[in-house]
Amino acid sequence: MSTTTSLRPTFTNKEAIIILRQQFGIIGEVTLLDSYIDQNFKVEDEKGKKYVLKISHPSEKKEFLDAQFQALELLRQNCPQYHFPRYIKTIKAKNYFTITDKLGTQFFVRLFSYLDGTFLSEIKHHSPEMLFNSGRFLGKMGRALLKFDHPALHRELDWDLKNTLSSLDRIQFINNPHQRRLVEYFLLQFETMVFPELTKLRRSVIHNDANENNLLFEINGSEKTEIKGIIDFGDMAFSNTINELAIALAYLMMNKNEPVEAAQHVIKGYSSVLKLETSELEILYHLIAARLCISLTMSALAKHREPDNKYITISEKPAWDLLEKLIKVNPVLAEKQFKAVCNIKASPKNTELDPSQILQLREKHIGKSLSISYQQPLKIIRGALQYLYDDEGRTFLDAVNNVPHVGHCHPKVVKTVQKQMAVLNTNTRYLHDYIVQYAQRLTGKMDNPLQVCFFTNSGSEANDLALRMARTLTGQKDVIVVDSAYHGTTTADIEISPYKFAGKGGTGCEPFIHKVEIPDIFRGRYKSDDPDAGEKYAGHVREAIAEIQKIGKNVAAFISETLMGVAGQIVLPKNYLKEVYRAIREAGGVCIADEVQIGFGRVGTRFWGFETQGVVPDIVTLGKPIGNGFPLAAVVTTKEIADKFANGMEYFNTYGGNPVSCAVGLAVLEVIEQEGLQENARVVGEYLKGKLEELIGKYPLIGDVRGMGLFIGIELIRDKKNMEPADSEAALIVEKMKDEGVLISTDGAFHNVLKIKPPIIFSKANADFLVEKLNKIMDEIAN
Repeated sequence: MSTTTSLRPTFTNKEAIIILRQQFGIIGEVTLLDSYIDQNFKVEDEKGKKYVLKISHPSEKKEFLDAQFQALELLRQNCPQYHFPRYIKTIKAKNYFTITDKLGTQFFVRLFSYLDGTFLSEIKHHSPEMLFNSGRFLGKMGRALLKFDHPALHRELDWDLKNTLSSLDRIQFINNPHQRRLVEYFLLQFETMVFPELTKLRRSVIHNDANENNLLFEINGSEKTEIKGIIDFGDMAFSNTINELAIALAYLMMNKNEPVEAAQHVIKGYSSVLKLETSELEILYHLIAARLCISLTMSALAKHREPDNKYITISEKPAWDLLEKLIKVNPVLAEKQFKAVCNIKASPKNTELDPSQILQLREKHIGKSLSISYQQPLKIIRGALQYLYDDEGRTFLDAVNNVPHVGHCHPKVVKTVQKQMAVLNTNTRYLHDYIVQYAQRLTGKMDNPLQVCFFTNSGSEANDLALRMARTLTGQKDVIVVDSAYHGTTTADIEISPYKFAGKGGTGCEPFIHKVEIPDIFRGRYKSDDPDAGEKYAGHVREAIAEIQKIGKNVAAFISETLMGVAGQIVLPKNYLKEVYRAIREAGGVCIADEVQIGFGRVGTRFWGFETQGVVPDIVTLGKPIGNGFPLAAVVTTKEIADKFANGMEYFNTYGGNPVSCAVGLAVLEVIEQEGLQENARVVGEYLKGKLEELIGKYPLIGDVRGMGLFIGIELIRDKKNMEPADSEAALIVEKMKDEGVLISTDGAFHNVLKIKPPIIFSKANADFLVEKLNKIMDEIAN
């Protein structure tokens, strides 16, 4: 019905008693019932007979009341074994009449027979038989209404699933950012997966509100619960036939440990009477979620308008719980299981390739140096915030992909791309608002004097450009790098990445590149118990500078991640960068902070990794999380360095800084701020790290747990004395974690560090799930 509640009828019990006596000749007691926008009174006359007196919202139309009467008569005739409300005629043999309140507002009044029974909301245990019979009832009701129609039922209702996208206007009233994001995600799926298909599906009149307080049951003994009937036909509409089942499932699946399994029983019962079409089953999962989104946004709006009306939020908690469960269910699995109970074989679309076909084509057309994760590669077909879905119906908790920083397919980011791509995408030689607005917002997150931006498409490009800047400024070529570091894929980046040039296929260190030790306080020369470890590791940088100067050259730059990723999730010791930067600047060099992996709030306590070291770099390179998966990266530097770089050679990047990329960059920053994701990274990261640290004493294989925020590493060793890397064990754990539904990977010079760097929307529940699975696997390995 309409979301307008200001004109809701407010008649008193005394007035209801008068109406009953005058219009129906009934004398009895009345009790006001909870309702959404109508006013309902339970009536019991002197003989104990019960009724429901309904005073409708003034928006109700006479034609609709006639349509409702006809539908109820039809259902009683075609479904005699079930119970439906019956119109009680007035003394003048009318089905309804009007009354006027003190303000002159008119309301329709009807009296219905009262249906005794137990509401679905009052039944705790739902047996498979009860669920099946509920589905069969819905099927019989749907079959009876298939050929019924009435002009008054062709109306626009916010509660009609075809109007699900009107929920977007109500999202603003959901205060919890996590819940708001969840609803936005499912609405995005509805818009892309469901809405375009609705016109192709069969349509008919449906009850449209088979919720937990409308479905009635009869309990016969302790074991037998039978569906009795349904009340409240006030939301009846001509809509997609499948919507009736989807709406009922949204409530019948609540409070279930295995909601999809429960749904199968209902679907089987429904299809035993009214055969479901393949196209209906393919979108049923999303229709169920859509109903929950409508209900939850309606509830949020109603709470905003009427904070004291408890009825309007009656289904809220179980609805949120179900929506949380649904996002963990791969839609492919739901579709397969829904089709299976209808004896419809799930088959891949004609355009889909199976994994073996993809592997064959990769072998033929894709370079062999492009690696694939896992012994049995995954075909990932969809992303859902912190989850990934594969083609077989499995759901994976993504604890390793740090590129979708604010979540896979975050609705705000997706919408931003769609909207701007439909308007304009061109290069930076034309004036456009977004490039300067984004540069302003981005540099606003930096300390002075970091105020000038250059935009690129990837972190690799950003690091390559940073090197050019440093070398242009200093007139020097020599660069100091940290051992095992990785900075990108360009030729210049490979030259400054020991992880690559000193690894398989590498050609070794160029003479102008100078490696220093990893400042690793677990495995390195100076350990965590040394309070001066940071200064001592920095001392090796001073030695490298001296070696460069000894041969008549000077240092152009020092480049390092401010927390090292590929090197093994290394947290730099206190004062390391402070002392390194001092030494580099004294030598006339440039300090480059590679924030490609760990920037944008991931470390939790600060927005940038370099802030945790109390330093301000000369150049900062950004990538990966900056665009949440969209190709965007940046170099941020000082005006002095930027001006020196403008030496006559134009810097032009065809796509770097284009309007779509900058719009996305703005969206990502807004999401981080609006959803409090930096704080989430801190809170959840500390919680997860604490849980993992509890495993150190339990499993000797775990040598160290380290990290900040949602950037965590677990180093595995075979013995503490020799620090032998447990690389094969780490690889095994990664594979087993995948089998348990959690994606992590390995890093470090010896590939023995389990790395955890999920989207920063990761929750404590996700952390618990990850630790639970890791605990299980470590037990298996230990035994």
